[in-house]
Amino acid sequence: MASNQPAPEAPSPFSTDSYGGAERSMGEWNPTEDSIRPVRGRHRVAKQRGLARSSTVLGVGVIAAVGAGGMATAQDKAPVSISLPDSIADNLPDAKSLPGVGAFMSDEAEAAPVAAAAPLTTAGLTSAEAEQGADAGEALRARILQQAEQQQASADAEAKAAAEKAAAEKAAEEAKKQQDEAEAEAAAKKKAAEEAAKKKAEEERLAKLAASFSLPAASYTITSTYGQSGAMWSSGQHTGLDFAGAAGSPLKAVHSGTITSAGWSGSYGYRTVLQLDDGTEIWYAHQSSIDVSVGQKVTTGETIGRMGATGNVTGVHLHLEVRTAGGSAMDPMAWLNSKGLQV
Repeated sequence: MASNQPAPEAPSPFSTDSYGGAERSMGEWNPTEDSIRPVRGRHRVAKQRGLARSSTVLGVGVIAAVGAGGMATAQDKAPVSISLPDSIADNLPDAKSLPGVGAFMSDEAEAAPVAAAAPLTTAGLTSAEAEQGADAGEALRARILQQAEQQQASADAEAKAAAEKAAAEKAAEEAKKQQDEAEAEAAAKKKAAEEAAKKKAEEERLAKLAASFSLPAASYTITSTYGQSGAMWSSGQHTGLDFAGAAGSPLKAVHSGTITSAGWSGSYGYRTVLQLDDGTEIWYAHQSSIDVSVGQKVTTGETIGRMGATGNVTGVHLHLEVRTAGGSAMDPMAWLNSKGLQV
């Protein structure tokens, strides 16, 4: 038979005792140091000592970290109240009693509301950004990007400096190479110029020698002069200049010219005729031998024959005559003197 009395209420996990505190349920486990002592053996249970206090510290740290990281700002928004059940709020420990937190909290903190009023989300922001309500996350992102750009710019500058240094070193090597090549080329040109100058000097010396005049014999004695009278000459007068010397001694060309006659010539014996460029003829008579031939070009000082005693003579000597282009005889000594030669 059904009863009209109400069913008994289910026991509440929380009840209030006569002191207004929270009464624990019948089946609630109240751990103690002895009850959670680790069991020796295969299975061990970690101690749960101070779990509530550690959780509270962790929660406070997370809230501080989130605020300091600039995830969001509520500076321009109305404050939102957060409520906890009385059963939980009453059991939370005092913040001053937390390890490592109470040292930072004192009655003096309440006297400095300006420092406490600054929200954690403004960490790292300028006053202008805080006043404008700039988003801390965006500001941090902007700062990170700015730092990345600065690092990239620094890396680019270093790379550019390295490239410029390498280019400068390469340019220096190229310049040195070009300088070495230029010096080698200059040395080669200098050597060629010196050789050319030396060759030219020799040519000039030879040309000067060819343009100069020389005596016909190196060792001699003048025995007869031009115009001297006597029965020894068919014309009654001597037409040349006699150089007495040793038989076979060389006879030299007095100047550059061409041989126009070379052979036997009656009373002159073996005779050679040297014609100069201006038409003047030099006769070499009474030679023992002739060393040149008709048409041959000779230079000053070149041997053209040997001293002898052929033809109409009284001894070994050279009979030298000097004639104009028209054939007229002139004084050989005067002519030689006019060429700078002292007989």
